[in-house]
Amino acid sequence: MNRRSFARRFGGALLSMPVISRNLTAEAASATNTEPKPQYKLSIMLWTIFRDLPFEARLERVASAGYTNVELVGEYAKWSEADFAGANAARKRLGITFDCTAGIKHSLCNPTERDGLLDEIRSTLPIMERLDCPALILLSGNIVPGMSVEAQTQSCVDALLAAARLIDGKRINGEPVRLLLENIDPEENPKYFLTSVARGFEIVKAVNHPQVQFLYDFFHEQISEGNLIEKLGKNIEHVGLVHIADVPGRHAPGTGEINYRNIFRKLAELKYDRMVAMEFLPLGDPVEELKQAKQMAMIGN
Repeated sequence: MNRRSFARRFGGALLSMPVISRNLTAEAASATNTEPKPQYKLSIMLWTIFRDLPFEARLERVASAGYTNVELVGEYAKWSEADFAGANAARKRLGITFDCTAGIKHSLCNPTERDGLLDEIRSTLPIMERLDCPALILLSGNIVPGMSVEAQTQSCVDALLAAARLIDGKRINGEPVRLLLENIDPEENPKYFLTSVARGFEIVKAVNHPQVQFLYDFFHEQISEGNLIEKLGKNIEHVGLVHIADVPGRHAPGTGEINYRNIFRKLAELKYDRMVAMEFLPLGDPVEELKQAKQMAMIGN
């Protein structure tokens, strides 16, 4: 082949490249349009952001990031009447809902703490009603020395059954009150009992109450046992909330080893319609990182 023939062939190849590129772009757009659209809502675990600001200012930053749901961790413990009034006025003005709260200190796996646990739930329910907050996170608590895994598992089941009786049929802000059992990894708390999502689902299934569900925290489970998507698919009907942060460091989705794009696709495919809460520690501007996380989560839109 002489240089002239080569030039003609090479030039023809170059001319054809934009057509191929356009075709690939069209195919990619078509694939995106066929992805199932998410039915879930997005929230932010408030403890992760703007902790140096007053509560109402924190809600304003949440709204500026494009979120309309917030999860609490007992920020209201020492609030005055004026604080409650200000928080409610701010959330209503900004169109924000308090979808969940945490902060219960008593253990599920330790039977000696049962009465204290139930008392704590009773005292928290009126606060949840004041804030129109319909869900409460519960923790297994730390391992009880000298007590078998089986006995501690059964204690979790018994405690949740007792707690379910307190909220059976109760509604807040038009939604059933729900109790959400959460897993925590052994690196964050080496003493914590429920480090396994698999065991968590076993407990929730044994309780068998529609208002008792599981909080699937992908960050904790990636550190504990991994295999996130398979367990999600097998147990989706028992998932009442998922928490989002990447490993390592508990930073924004996409900064670490968890393939959150595939997780969001799976949640959409499974028609998961409850809450997806961002619980990550921003490395840069929190509002911008929350916006980017929202864009990733709403895949297919």
